[in-house]
Amino acid sequence: MNPKMMNKTLPQGFYLTDPAQVAQGLLGKFLFRCSPQGITQGKIVETEAYYGKGDPGSHAFRGKTPRSSIMWGKPGIAYVYFTYGMHYLFNVVVEKEGIPGAVLIRAVEPLEGIELMRKRRNVGRLEDLTRGPARLTQAFDITIEENGIDLTQGNLLIKEGREERFSIVTTTRIGIKKGEELPLRFYIKGNRFVSH
Repeated sequence: MNPKMMNKTLPQGFYLTDPAQVAQGLLGKFLFRCSPQGITQGKIVETEAYYGKGDPGSHAFRGKTPRSSIMWGKPGIAYVYFTYGMHYLFNVVVEKEGIPGAVLIRAVEPLEGIELMRKRRNVGRLEDLTRGPARLTQAFDITIEENGIDLTQGNLLIKEGREERFSIVTTTRIGIKKGEELPLRFYIKGNRFVSH
């Protein structure tokens, strides 16, 4: 793949489909963040899909709330929320507008801005920088300020990435109390940056 294609931002149309399909399609893509401190970039290696009414693990399960209403919004925007009183989690809104759906980005493989990630996370070990959704948002400085922003333009983007072959492992979601039995977590087989 030529560098131009590799740096191409995913268009809104990429997100206009089923959450599980988008969750698998995002594996291998690049998460890019430009902030006043510098650029950070990493390869997405682990995701989880979330639906609406039939998915008890989803924020959209019980209908629209002030927090979850964004899941019915425009595909390709960020859904960032605060959890456990201490962590931000970063999701991408998917599906047609009016149909709730999101994909949680659980882990990335650090590629660029590694020293900046280390500074933000205050850890030295490469594997500990972005393995897990809370670590990832800290390393990339993603906060509630990014909630609702368009991921097809601006300072937080998802790019095409390199063309490569890998196997995708499908398993159950983790870290939720309901709907954990659904096989909606996906990761790149053998990647050392996948969360445990």
